Amino acid sequence: MPWELLPLIPMGIIAGLLAGLLGIGGGLVFSPLLLGLGLPPHQALATSTLAILPTTFAGSWTHLRNGSLPLGGAAAIGAGALAGGLLFSHLGSGLEGWLLLGLQSLMYLVLSLVIEPRNPLPGQDATAAPLPLGPLALVGLVAGCASGMLGVGGGLVMVPLMVRGLAVRVYTAIRLSTLAVFASAAVSAPTFLADGRGNLVMALVLGISAGLGAGWSAQRLQRVSEARLVWLVRLFCLLLAIDAGRRAIGLVLVHPVGIGA
Repeated sequence: MPWELLPLIPMGIIAGLLAGLLGIGGGLVFSPLLLGLGLPPHQALATSTLAILPTTFAGSWTHLRNGSLPLGGAAAIGAGALAGGLLFSHLGSGLEGWLLLGLQSLMYLVLSLVIEPRNPLPGQDATAAPLPLGPLALVGLVAGCASGMLGVGGGLVMVPLMVRGLAVRVYTAIRLSTLAVFASAAVSAPTFLADGRGNLVMALVLGISAGLGAGWSAQRLQRVSEARLVWLVRLFCLLLAIDAGRRAIGLVLVHPVGIGA
């Protein structure tokens, strides 16, 4: 392994800790980091998706091993994410770099405004409530589109949609999101590799180190309050919206004519 890749290991671990805790793939750390290292937007977003695979596998395996992942809901949202990734994995290659980042910024800004915790009614056992499988599949489809088109895992799309739109408890939404992000990234990654958009070596260094962090934090998810988890998701959505918007504006200013990645 080239020595210059060693600094990616601690960043991967940090991304993995956040991934296991928030139900994301780690792309919120991967993408800005790779952009900061000088990768163009298309390559950074594709490499991020490749790194998401081992990260989310570790978190999903932890939840499955603990028996805390509802299998019916997981199958529904995973199938939707797979379909979305297959349908939309080629769309992002036709978009300019500034537009990819601008769409990311808008998406994260909207999600930061809509997510809020949904508490069960008095006397209601939220953990026993049946999950809406059809709507969960649609949420997975939207996340698969985000993964294939924008190069993000979709976790910060799915968690707010499930919590706010479907009244799913935050813990359950995070566990389902982790598995669905793995599914959507699994179908998008081969396309990115075939197109030559992803850096496989960097993705493996980030993904393997992140997988270690994701497994550790997923094991301890239940120890964090729902309100705190929601605020963490909201905070990271806002930070990502600002960062992606700043980078999009930077590309527009550098290439005012014939804007490109």
